[in-house]
Amino acid sequence: MNPPITHLDDLVFDNRFIKELPADPETGNQRRQVFEACYSYVSPTPVVQPERVAYSRDIAHSLDLSESVCASDEFTQVFSGNRLSAGMQTYATCYGGHQFGNWAGQLGDGRAINLGDVINRRGERWALQLKGAGPTPYSRNADGLAVLRSSVREFLCSEAMYHLGVPTTRALSLVLTGESVVRDMFYDGNPEVEPGAVVCRVAPSFTRFGHFQIFTARQDITRLKQLVDYTIRTDFPHLPTPSPAVYLSWFAEVCRRTADMIVHWQRVGFVHGVMNTDNMSILGLTIDYGPYGWLENFDLNWTPNTTDASERRYRYGNQPAIAFWNLGQLANAIYPLLESQNLASLQAALTSYKETFEQGWQAMMANKLGLNAFDTTTDHALCTDLFTLLQSVETDMTIFFRQLARLSLNTAADNDELIHPLTAAYYVPEQLTPAYYTQLCAWLKRYIKRVQADTLSDEERRTRMNAVNPKYVLRNYLAQLAIDKAEQHDFSMVNELLELLRHPYDEQPDKETYASKRPDWARQRAGCSMLSCSS
Repeated sequence: MNPPITHLDDLVFDNRFIKELPADPETGNQRRQVFEACYSYVSPTPVVQPERVAYSRDIAHSLDLSESVCASDEFTQVFSGNRLSAGMQTYATCYGGHQFGNWAGQLGDGRAINLGDVINRRGERWALQLKGAGPTPYSRNADGLAVLRSSVREFLCSEAMYHLGVPTTRALSLVLTGESVVRDMFYDGNPEVEPGAVVCRVAPSFTRFGHFQIFTARQDITRLKQLVDYTIRTDFPHLPTPSPAVYLSWFAEVCRRTADMIVHWQRVGFVHGVMNTDNMSILGLTIDYGPYGWLENFDLNWTPNTTDASERRYRYGNQPAIAFWNLGQLANAIYPLLESQNLASLQAALTSYKETFEQGWQAMMANKLGLNAFDTTTDHALCTDLFTLLQSVETDMTIFFRQLARLSLNTAADNDELIHPLTAAYYVPEQLTPAYYTQLCAWLKRYIKRVQADTLSDEERRTRMNAVNPKYVLRNYLAQLAIDKAEQHDFSMVNELLELLRHPYDEQPDKETYASKRPDWARQRAGCSMLSCSS
């Protein structure tokens, strides 16, 4: 086995995206509409005093990087955008999208600059991308920069989601720039100066639904076909040579991957917050960690995004439907490449999303409840009634399901003994009225009877449930505490959370405090309850 890479110049880039797809002939960095091109060449903006905050050992290993190179000044300089290593060719991509249901026209990489595609020693392709490294032709009226606040959240959540088993883009590094960035966090006329930062994001591909939409909207079918064919050849190499029939197979696979991702979001209580079509990955990966949030008290109607506060389009309970709507927009985008008789086949492929989601959701809920399999004759009602109970009082979702595994199957248990393991999940004890207790106990007895039908022991059920119900998630207030410390130049909590969240399903007795409910001080605090798209 070859030793790990000790110099970044030894990374192997093939950069197929820019070699095989059309470039913007204009090389200036002024904001503009870019036509008949998939990307524009652009360089990161140098920063004055970069300082590494943290890096992910796991994704560094995936890139074959040694610990010594990750600890080096070379690493900090490259992943702040101050210099390029051998083979890097930097560019920003052109895409469009629907934002909050409305067509927004050209969007593009306004704050992201791609460094190129690395091929590791196992033959895996990893695209490297700096977020917050300066303006691009797609920045519109923005500065292309990012602040430490949002960068900590993206860095930690990317890695936390991976270890939860959720399909996601990854993060290699988080670097302070040494410069200040002005942001109006809630767009309320109160801008503040914040420390700037850059995250290096990593994924097999950063291609989004919006990359295809922009060409169809402009009736540029030549570029649309080039991009679809490239995507199939590069990111879906198991599919045959591109053709109308293969386009349908590809689209059906995108639908299934997207459904699988959404099932995982619902499983762990993740709310993306801004499910625009330009934030949907063609690989079914969670992408663009902006105003996301973790469902602490279970609420199907909760959204963390202040911009979405009135309509709640992207609320937790609506995420499956929004993903389906977004896939419909992707179907519209690729339709010009299909022969007219394929419309029914395209609709059938789209329907596969619903089928995959429903099957996946049922299997997921069976696992969360520790059942052998989902029985449609009983378990839909069991789950619906549970969700009604969880939403009727403030109930911590993560703690409830984790504690439910501790429930004894001993049917002789009295009501107090039944409920006792779950008391840690409730935020407002006064809400636990006698009527609620009666309803909860009735449900718990139904649940015990249902589990007993599977002839599972307590130990078997607990093991199964604890493998899918995490003990540790990146709670909103934990991320904010790490941000508060990092802004004071104390990076210890960022690194502590990074390590904690590598093992979200394990009991970590010395980290028990990180499994606690949201404290009262965080109930309405900015960054802990609601966030904006500002970064």
